[in-house]
Amino acid sequence: MTAYRNVTFDELEIGATASAQRALTQTEIEALVLVSGDVEPFHIEEAGEAAGVPLAVDAVDAVGVSAVISGLLERRLPGPGTRIVSTRLEYSGQVRVGEELSASVTVREKRADTGHVVFECDARVGERRVVSGTVVVEAPRRRVSYSDVATPEIILRRNDVFARLLKQCEPLEPVTCAVAHPCDRDSLLGALEAARRRLIVPVLVGPPGRIRAVAEANGADITGLRIVATEHSHASAAAAAALARTGDVEMLMKGSLHTDEILGEVVSAQSGLRTERRVSHVFVMDVPAYDRVLLVTDAAINIEPTLAEKADIVRNAIDLAHVLGIAMPKVAILSAVETVNPNIRSTLDAAALCKMADRGQIQGGILDGPLAFDNAISEHAARTKSIRSPVAGRADVLMVPNIESGNMLAKQLQYFAGADSAGVVLGARVPVVLTSRADNVRMRIGSAAVAKLLAHARRTAAPKVVA
Repeated sequence: MTAYRNVTFDELEIGATASAQRALTQTEIEALVLVSGDVEPFHIEEAGEAAGVPLAVDAVDAVGVSAVISGLLERRLPGPGTRIVSTRLEYSGQVRVGEELSASVTVREKRADTGHVVFECDARVGERRVVSGTVVVEAPRRRVSYSDVATPEIILRRNDVFARLLKQCEPLEPVTCAVAHPCDRDSLLGALEAARRRLIVPVLVGPPGRIRAVAEANGADITGLRIVATEHSHASAAAAAALARTGDVEMLMKGSLHTDEILGEVVSAQSGLRTERRVSHVFVMDVPAYDRVLLVTDAAINIEPTLAEKADIVRNAIDLAHVLGIAMPKVAILSAVETVNPNIRSTLDAAALCKMADRGQIQGGILDGPLAFDNAISEHAARTKSIRSPVAGRADVLMVPNIESGNMLAKQLQYFAGADSAGVVLGARVPVVLTSRADNVRMRIGSAAVAKLLAHARRTAAPKVVA
């Protein structure tokens, strides 16, 4: 994958430019409209005759195109670390589906006293100018290089879950976090970016020589950060868990080691971080086509959970939903069908979980199931099948039958639907950020934000510890 690096204030030259050209698709037009918040009635046409079918938007006013300008500045030039200070843009006309948009940003002035840079900005459809003017940014002072934080493809979202998570985190102080074995580029730089955004205060646990070599090779400054020396990945996992057990850190983050290494230390009966709850994993998903945050559980830890284990998995997800600001989360217990079938165990478990909620054994959420996936997330599908439910079509949590179905569902949402996901382990004394080698920086930052919110919530509601 191509590596992209930002351009620091000192490196920026007058006349430097970045541009992008593309024919806008229906999805991108709709996303730009959502960014601008300006939907003109005469640009809307019925997408279907059935009641409740979404409307299609075929054009966006030029104000929505300013998001493309912002994307160029924040992703390309100067790139990661850029902060937009002020804008003076003029807008004219609209951009329609299929029209080719050309956008550019060019350095016109540098202000050494403030670190601000003035960019001349321009966006056109053919020869017709739709956006023009200037944007002032605070350019980054240090190098940041990620393989997937900046791409020529500018992706916009209907419901930017991660932006809202970061907003929730802003007033909260950073949380101490043991980063277990950050001995490759992505795990180290992801932790440092989370620190830069005031999400965590990282404690780097691993071989000091390897950590420093990775930092030097990627132009990263780790001066002043605490390093806990270990010889290998197993020792890194054990030392990180020990820091959490003694209260030196409030969360853990997986580095460049195997998941089972760190989880083995977390769930160890002798020296781990177990509580009365079953440990489980939740994906916090930002799905472009869905109008709310979506939690998927458990797609990473529990292989074939029992009914009792599923009850804990649901409880963990409900607790997380509360932390994220969902007062009464709607939990869909998934299966292949929406009726109870004695030959399909997941339908029996779903029915039992719902009855447990009725009897107060599971509290804080609204459960329904069994529900097939379409019924859980589509009100239209639920109506078509005459399903009357406060959950169907509006699920906040998708509880899957087993790890196979959960893992496939989460990855299909990522790779087919363009979803981003934050992964966190619940049910232990501290939240544990589990990252994949395929995770981009956005996902790593999102995971750190979720764990930070959990850590702050647990300061006033510590879980019961297993002796």
